[in-house]
Amino acid sequence: MTEDIAFFDLIQRPRRNRRSPAIRKMVREHRLSPDHLVLPLFLRDGTDIQDPIHSMPGYFRLSIDHIVREAKEAVALGIPAIALFPLIDDAKKDPRATESLNPDGLLPRCIRALKDQVPDIAVITDVAMDPYSSDGHDGYVERGRILNDVTLEILAQMAVNQAKAGADIVAPSDMMDGRVGAIRSALDIEGFTDTGILAYSAKYASAFYGPFRDALDSAPRAGDKKTYQMDPANLREALREVLLDIEEGADMVMVKPALAYLDVIAAVRQIVDVPVAAYHVSGEFAMLKAAAERGWLNLEAAMMETTLAIHRAGASILLTYFAKDIARILTR
Repeated sequence: MTEDIAFFDLIQRPRRNRRSPAIRKMVREHRLSPDHLVLPLFLRDGTDIQDPIHSMPGYFRLSIDHIVREAKEAVALGIPAIALFPLIDDAKKDPRATESLNPDGLLPRCIRALKDQVPDIAVITDVAMDPYSSDGHDGYVERGRILNDVTLEILAQMAVNQAKAGADIVAPSDMMDGRVGAIRSALDIEGFTDTGILAYSAKYASAFYGPFRDALDSAPRAGDKKTYQMDPANLREALREVLLDIEEGADMVMVKPALAYLDVIAAVRQIVDVPVAAYHVSGEFAMLKAAAERGWLNLEAAMMETTLAIHRAGASILLTYFAKDIARILTR
């Protein structure tokens, strides 16, 4: 029977490059490394606190002592950076996010502890009003409107406060027009010319942020964020936002979320010559966790496949709640 099959006609046999583990390793086009990972951490006040986030199984709001411990573990695993997101007590919130400018506030104290006890970790800090705002918005609210230029002044002061505490990279996540330029100018005037800016340049008004907002109690008290976060239908607009941020001084740019926006990551990678980051967000994390808990998929395999997809699309910096798990797999 085989004599009737013209094997000699098959000159191209791609399976030859997949025939063994050794060959597959040799021809692999993209390789994940712990170097690509950033570990997001939720910070809260107190001592020896690990407060579970129910919509993010296995994740916690942590007091400063536990943040330091997590940072030490990250360094041991080869993870180069952490990103901090503070939970602020409601009593300290107001319309102008005044607590974000407190040099002895929760976030600056945590930054100083990290720089003192874990000097090898890069500390990335979130620049946005919503954790500190009584309105729960990323900008200053007046009569139901988000005032862009008033917000810029607050964000610039916030970034300087974080840089003074020792932040290596400030990351504006607010999506206000002109905020990168305002922050860069304020940092330079204050002498923080070495402080980097990781801009959330293409941050979409996504349905996948719910668990994050639960973790920080940062949901808007009224309305939504669609006048500043991007329409999920738009790609060309994302490219415009990215290029504007680079013109204003961004050292790195980010696409958020990651998994539902792989096409945006790929398009951004094609047009910029700065590092591209992507945030594998809380809702994406929660979906995988929930499916795995029900036995519907293998968590380790799905986690590695989705992370590789984000990296393959063009992100060289990956903010992911799976960072420690991924690093352990890559180094075992």
